Amino acid sequence: MAAISENTVVTITYDLSVTDENQQKVLVESAEADAPMVFIFGLSGLPEEFERQLDGKNAGDSFSFSLTPEQAYGEYDQQAVVEIPKEVFLIDGKLDEEMLQPGNFLPMADNEGNHMQAKVVSIGDTNVQMDFNHPLAGMVMHFDGKVESVRPATAEELDHGHVHGEGGHHH
Repeated sequence: MAAISENTVVTITYDLSVTDENQQKVLVESAEADAPMVFIFGLSGLPEEFERQLDGKNAGDSFSFSLTPEQAYGEYDQQAVVEIPKEVFLIDGKLDEEMLQPGNFLPMADNEGNHMQAKVVSIGDTNVQMDFNHPLAGMVMHFDGKVESVRPATAEELDHGHVHGEGGHHH
């Protein structure tokens, strides 16, 4: 039986809670058996400490650990909340009012073409305030879950950098 290590395909189920301002744990995400998280260990893009906590575990093993902001997505950065001119959001000269709602996440690109997600904070007369922080920035994250399966990644998966087949990418 394969243990979680570099270049293995890992399938996990989990509950993710964060600590709110009242120091209470609040459930923010669940990956259940019918829609588990599947990734290639070492190529996932997940926080390094997240992978380190799973390293060496086998199918059937449970896990429970917490990540500080420093170990995960960093502290909340007020500098990442920026004003963008409203005309940037025009499509064929019109503003998509449904898309441009506070709380919505929109795909954005910077001047170098790097893609990222940003959250609409507020809409003014001439500008839109956007938050480019990761949604979990500044939060202590608590994971409780189970390793469902572990298998070696195929050469094709390693070449493409993502999982194929069930729970992964289909070409």
